[in-house]
Amino acid sequence: MGVNLRDLIPKDVIKVISDLRELRGKVIAIDAYNALYQFLTAIRQPDGTPLMDSKGRITSHLSGLFYRTINIMEAGIKPIYVFDGKPPELKAKEIQERMSIREEAKRKYEEAIASGDLEAARRYAQLSAKLTSDMVNDAKRLLDAMGIPWVQAPSEGEAQAAYMAMKGDAWAAASQDYDALLFGAPRLIRNLTISGKRKLPRRDVYIEIKPELIELNKLLKALGLSREQLVDIAILLGTDYNPDGVKGVGPKTALTLIKTHGRLERALKAIPTAKFPVEPTKIKEIFLKPPITDNYTLKWREPEEEGIIKILVDEHDFSETRVKNAIDRLKKAYREYIKATIRGLDMWFKRK
Repeated sequence: MGVNLRDLIPKDVIKVISDLRELRGKVIAIDAYNALYQFLTAIRQPDGTPLMDSKGRITSHLSGLFYRTINIMEAGIKPIYVFDGKPPELKAKEIQERMSIREEAKRKYEEAIASGDLEAARRYAQLSAKLTSDMVNDAKRLLDAMGIPWVQAPSEGEAQAAYMAMKGDAWAAASQDYDALLFGAPRLIRNLTISGKRKLPRRDVYIEIKPELIELNKLLKALGLSREQLVDIAILLGTDYNPDGVKGVGPKTALTLIKTHGRLERALKAIPTAKFPVEPTKIKEIFLKPPITDNYTLKWREPEEEGIIKILVDEHDFSETRVKNAIDRLKKAYREYIKATIRGLDMWFKRK
């Protein structure tokens, strides 16, 4: 779930991207698990049932990954998907809580279906979404066939994506969570994989969701903070590694505490009731010195039509006509934006 910093971010720091073509030519490292969960929750039948093949295997994540990625590439964006590795030990409590929430949501979904409450059924079905290792493997196979690079992170995918952006291998990290900023991403793009019209929960109202760009330096300057102090605030509010945070401390109070006392350790002394199940410095280290890797190669390739059809049509019963039409779009996007960029760089180096 990550840290919700929304209430701390000044509106003038958030740049709304009205058209994805504003990001043309940019390499963007996408938090793969975050995106796949978005596809699993958003792409469903009216009663909340996910898309499935004839064998009962869920395919919502593949549908979203395939078609949404093509939309992104048609805007001239070069995507990289970054997959989570082993989660930090401090995340165990959060993972257990998420599992409990999914189990409870599954039970309520079945009750809603039995009572005919389709609105509630859809809501609980979204909360019960689960990403399995088979789903992840299929997603990686599909990306390979599409000619799109993916990176296996040693631990948190957002940390790896942030590192790649800091290193200059990507222009920005993309995720729904704000944690990428805590990990040091110079730029965070939200809503990249879910933009479009979305229905508000429990209301027959649809809103337009557009991508947003947040630049870390602008945010820190606006708040008068260092990146480490922003991490301190996140810890007070509660992170995936200390979900409960400090009782009674909200965004504004956390900001005041850190600006007054300078750092987390001093701020905690000013809160006699503050209790931490783990040493706060261990949480800070996860954000400031996360496990990352340089063992990756970023190469976009010509899409393999046969490979895509094998995965989507032969194995998972996607419409062959629709998939082939989408492949044509993918090939065109590759030729016009990806291949042209690579050829341009090659020519530049030859002239040098």
